[in-house]
Formats: sequence, C-alpha cells, structure tokens
Amino acid sequence: MTRTLLPLLLVAVFLSGCAASVNPISGRRAFNYAWSPSEEIQVGREADPQIIAQYGLYDDPEVAAYVDSLGQALVRLSHVRRERTDPAFASMPFHFRVLDSPVVNAFALPGGYIYVTRGLLAHLENEAQLAVVLGHEIGHVVGRHGSKAMWRQQFGTGALLLGAIGGQAVFGGNAAENILNMGGTATQLLFLKYGRGAEEESDQLGVEYAALAGYDASQASAFFRSLKRLSDQAGAELPTLLSSHPDPGNREAYMVERSAVLEARGQTQNKVGRESLFRHVEGLVFGEDPRQGYVENGTYHHPGMAFRFPVPAGFQVINQPTQVVLVPESQQAFIVMQINQDYARARDAAQAVGSQQGVQVVESGMGQSGGIPMHYVLVDATNSDGQQLRIRYQFIDHAGMIFQFTGMALRSSWSTYGPAFAASMSGFRQESDPAVLSRQPDRVETMRTGATQPFSSLLGGIPMPQGIDALSLAILNQVEVGEQIPVGRTLKFVR
Repeated sequence: MTRTLLPLLLVAVFLSGCAASVNPISGRRAFNYAWSPSEEIQVGREADPQIIAQYGLYDDPEVAAYVDSLGQALVRLSHVRRERTDPAFASMPFHFRVLDSPVVNAFALPGGYIYVTRGLLAHLENEAQLAVVLGHEIGHVVGRHGSKAMWRQQFGTGALLLGAIGGQAVFGGNAAENILNMGGTATQLLFLKYGRGAEEESDQLGVEYAALAGYDASQASAFFRSLKRLSDQAGAELPTLLSSHPDPGNREAYMVERSAVLEARGQTQNKVGRESLFRHVEGLVFGEDPRQGYVENGTYHHPGMAFRFPVPAGFQVINQPTQVVLVPESQQAFIVMQINQDYARARDAAQAVGSQQGVQVVESGMGQSGGIPMHYVLVDATNSDGQQLRIRYQFIDHAGMIFQFTGMALRSSWSTYGPAFAASMSGFRQESDPAVLSRQPDRVETMRTGATQPFSSLLGGIPMPQGIDALSLAILNQVEVGEQIPVGRTLKFVR
C-alpha cells in the first residue's frame, strides 16, 4: 500500500511550488497556484488510477457514456473552451467517471478528472440536476480551486501533513484514518477542502453552464434539499456531497435565484430531462453490492471471487475493490486482505517477507486453510516513530491467485490481537454455498402511478429490501412521505 501511494503523495506535495499562470475565468495571471496547467493534468492523470482502484468503476457502458456525453457538452460551454482562452486550458481533456459506490457524492481532481457515484445518480430526479452537479465540478477544475487549495496547504499545514505521511502514524491515534484510508489521505491532498469562495464560484458556474446548455438549473434546488434530508436520516455519518462541498450559504435558494437572473437576461432554460435520466437509472445497483463482498453472521463472504473468512468479534469491516480492511473498536490494530500480484506462489511471497530490511522473523511455517495451501510469517519491526510492531503475514494459493493477509499491532498488545489475527486468516475457505454465490444486489426500478394518491399509499403491497423504508424511498424520489403524487408520474423504487 505504501509503495503504491507514496509516489502520488510525493508528486502532490513536491511539484513545482507556486506557479504564475492564468485563471481561465478572469484571464488574469496570479502566483497563488501550486501547479502549472500541465502539472495539474499530471496530478490528475497519476491520481485517477488510484481513485478507480479505491472505489471501482460502475460496470455499465451505457451509463458511463451518458454521463460523459453530458459532461463533455457542458465543458464545451465552459470558460476553458471560449475565445482567448490560454492554450494550456483550451486543449485540456476532461474525463468523466461513474464510480461504483452507494455514497451520494461527486468530486473533481485537478486537470479535468470528474467523478460521480452511482449513489448520486440514483438520487437525482432529472437530467437538469445532473447538469448542475457536473457543471459545479467542472467549475472546480476551471477555477483551479485544487491548485489554489494546495498552494495554501504548502504554505500552511503542509509540513504537518508531510510528517504524518512520512511516519504513517500507525497507532498514533486513529488506525482507520492513518492506515485503512490511506487513499483518503491522497484524496485530501489532491482535491482538498474548498473554501466558501470556491464553492460560491462553482455554484455560480454550475448553474451558468447548465443554463447555457438549455437546462432548467433551478431544478438543482430540490436535489440539494434532498441531500440534507439524506444526511439527517443517516445522522451525518455518511460522507456526501454536502460534506465534501461545504454549503456556502442557502444553496437551494441560490440555485433558484441565479437561474431566474439568467432567464431574465434571455437565457432559455426549458430542458428538464426527467424521462431521459430515468431511462439510465432503471436497473442501477442500489446500496452495497453483495457480489463485491458482504458480512453476515460474523463471516465475510465474497460471491464474485468465491471465498469467505471469519471476522473477529468487535472488528469493523471496510470493503474496498482492491482490499478488505478489518479494524477493532480500539483502533489499535488492523488486518488487510488483498491480492498479491508480485509473486507467482505463496511460498515465494512468504520468503520475500523475511528478506525485507529492518524486519526480524519471529516465526514462520506452512499449512492449510480449509484444504488450501498457505504460508505464514511473523515478524517484528520498528516504525519511524519508534513504535515496536508485530506483523503477521499469511499467503494463500487460491484460484490462481495469492491472497495476502497482513495483521499489525503494537508488540505490547500482541497477546490481545495475535490470536484473532491467526483465527481469521486460517479460517479462509473456498465459498461453496449456492445461496451466497447467487446473491444479487438491490436495483432501482421505475413505476408509473395509476391514480393520484399519497406517496405512502403507493408503498402498500410493494416488498422493500432490508434497510429500505418509506422515508428512504421518499428521499430517493425527492418527495415527502405524505405528498400527493399525481396520476401518470414515474417514481423510483428499490427491488
């Protein structure tokens, strides 16, 4: 993990420093940018594969093409494609990705890389709302907000950030932040937290670009109101567009007011695109996708790769496309399971551990995990903060791949965590239960109403998946539970 992420982190921190260049919106030169335009493209290009590895791309070419087509149309109307634009920006390519995540979010990297989640697409009500969201993210790229934020970081808390990265602060406080979400650290470095001014500018640009494309930009007001309801329902525990994009004020009112101003100036905004969006949302995976791994009755199951292993009691599971991370409530230890692609055999991978500089082998051996050959190595090491660590590696040959478990804790607390590590790793098994292997995700389905009635009445007789209630579906449709729904309206449900 460290070997993969460090190059990106170092690029993000050590690229050229402040670079005098042009703001595409104002056309003025300034020195408060961390990167030149070409370096912004480089940062985005190097970070993009890591974002994809961490979240995964949603596997639906039609949905991906739909989002990209709308995004590219908005880019053509943006400041980087207008007359007298700096050539460095005029030729900057934009890339739009749909991430396979249920979290409702959208974000942008410097250099033209923009991401929306399937969770966000499911909660939109029309294409106009999507246009404003994409326009907002394009605004962050066009306004060079990431480069500005990094410039402030370099001349502010950059040294503190570097210290945390260099030492990894393994057990300096929160293992979930320092180890499990190392990709999150890279993410913060690259698109950072934008200030109020940046959010205001991106809100303005999002409305402007959508309106220039003919969309009713005031539609976005209902979406941001829906986001607040979603956040309130989750107890603000889930990261959403609201947490990564702090509200600069009354965002819902601004969308309506700014749209009205543009309309008064003669800008036609007659496109809503409700049915167009719904055609692409139909069948969208909703919530967590069990095919990519889920926990049930203390066991982690992965139907897609046909394996399972027990989860130690009290451990939280963080499931990502390239790794599974387990953390106890104390945040003082962790287990990471991932595919080792550096070696052809588990034995070779285990031998390589013992040859690493700075580690002392305490114990090693071989055996079986449910009839599957495995090799393990127990080593002691000291991190850069002087902490004495003990690490258990276990490598398993399965289905032509090497499954690698890494369990780490302070040496002083090994008696607490070591047995749990060994039990979880040695409990690895090939999955053979047909009920697990055939598990399918919930999906969005649309239905047209046959009569005018309250939304809550429409739910009668409709089976709902576990965890989905009337309020969740109301938020999904941007209506109130008791709201009267007219005849002939298309609504979203989850099956």
